Amino acid sequence: MSVGANLSVTDMRRAARHPVDFPVIVEHFQHGDLTLHVCNLSAHGFMVDDAHGLSRGDRIIIRLPVVGRIEAYCIWTRDVRAGFQFERIIRLDDFVQIIDALQPNPRLRKGR
Repeated sequence: MSVGANLSVTDMRRAARHPVDFPVIVEHFQHGDLTLHVCNLSAHGFMVDDAHGLSRGDRIIIRLPVVGRIEAYCIWTRDVRAGFQFERIIRLDDFVQIIDALQPNPRLRKGR
């Protein structure tokens, strides 16, 4: 079951977003491997700030610490930014470990 079936875009915007600095190579379903920069992350999705050539509806597979490969799809684009929603919600305990791995400075982590 997809996350979109249970959450509205408003609900997703309310999910705690954590700033990260995570360059990653993703698998795009049409364009092959792409290099992206994830600048914030929540248990529901993430935002990139270098989305050149990406469009709403594009599907990718991203590899994250702890959970490994996870599919996501683009739900919005604006200028060179794009927001992606995961196909499934990341469990809270796994998400905390991901943030610890991607943002080791505790002062930069949002309250959990």
